[in-house]
Amino acid sequence: MYKRSTLIKAIAFVLAFASAPFAFAQSTVGSNAVTTAVPILTVAPDARSAALGDAGVALSPDANAPFWNPAKLGFVQNDLSVSFSYSPWLRNIVDDMSLSYLSGYKKLSETSALSVSLLYFDLGEIQFIDEQRNPIQDYNPKEYTVSVAYGQALSENFSLGIGARFIHSNLAGNVNVGGSTQSFESEPGNTAAVDVGVYYNKDLGQKINLALAGNISNIGGKISYTTKDEKDFLPTNLKLGTAVTYNLDAYNKLTLAVDANKLLVPSPGADSTQTVLSGIFTSFGDAEGGFSEELQEVNISTGVEYWYNDLFAARAGYFYEHPEKGGRKYFSLGLGLRYQKFGIDAAYLIPNDQNNPLAQTLRFSIALNLE
Repeated sequence: MYKRSTLIKAIAFVLAFASAPFAFAQSTVGSNAVTTAVPILTVAPDARSAALGDAGVALSPDANAPFWNPAKLGFVQNDLSVSFSYSPWLRNIVDDMSLSYLSGYKKLSETSALSVSLLYFDLGEIQFIDEQRNPIQDYNPKEYTVSVAYGQALSENFSLGIGARFIHSNLAGNVNVGGSTQSFESEPGNTAAVDVGVYYNKDLGQKINLALAGNISNIGGKISYTTKDEKDFLPTNLKLGTAVTYNLDAYNKLTLAVDANKLLVPSPGADSTQTVLSGIFTSFGDAEGGFSEELQEVNISTGVEYWYNDLFAARAGYFYEHPEKGGRKYFSLGLGLRYQKFGIDAAYLIPNDQNNPLAQTLRFSIALNLE
């Protein structure tokens, strides 16, 4: 017997990420897309960054900082902050997938903070069938991560951060997979990973603030979904970015954020059996098309954020991925409100092409900030 998910959900999932964990119809991925397991780890879980085209590594720190860059925890303002984010995922195609993210931090000193977060991805109900297309059972795949992170400011302008997470990905339970001549049992995938980040923030005169940041996330062991000796890379990702804030006057300010992202895993056609560390170092030069193809593997996220009196925010952004590497391209819009200790943000994605699985994707975040 073999395992298949509901076709429309499998195709939608793959098209949305240009990655294919386990058996999610890998043949539907673009010709040269870099694929990994657990691609949800690369998706912006919070509405603020989602509205800025998924830019966030150098944004001003908040409760969602650990996902983007644990080093930002060295510069958090509030003593305690908690945020919850929710997105009805791919709602234009299916109605039972969702992405949830809960994150919070506590300051340990004026220059350091510790955070804990939970990411939960519910893929909804799917159906398993045998070779004759007879139903076997229904199943609810899910993935989650539990993370801790610590950030420490080393000077007035510079900080370092580190994070660690446990990753659980259960896409098929323990269903028997394969045909009549060869079969094996599927199983949940479990592994662990770490993040390391740096953050630099400096005022350039009275009106301009410059932030520069870098983060390598999901450095961890490969993950397996079967009893066979097959393992897939995690989406180890390098983020480099900047955020420039211009204070127009005492009440109005603008921030321009730009992130560049590259997966540090083997390119299509490269040796997929190499170790994690080898894959990281060779990922800068293993593309069959040479340096020009390596550049194609860099995704760009950019956005503009406007604040009025730190009470109301309007945001717009754009995400670009090369057509040969998945082709995700979308605009994003969002709003934010702050009142005393509470905050709420919303984001909406607008893909460039019609019938895109990401169309009408909404994301919401609420936050509680305590001095």
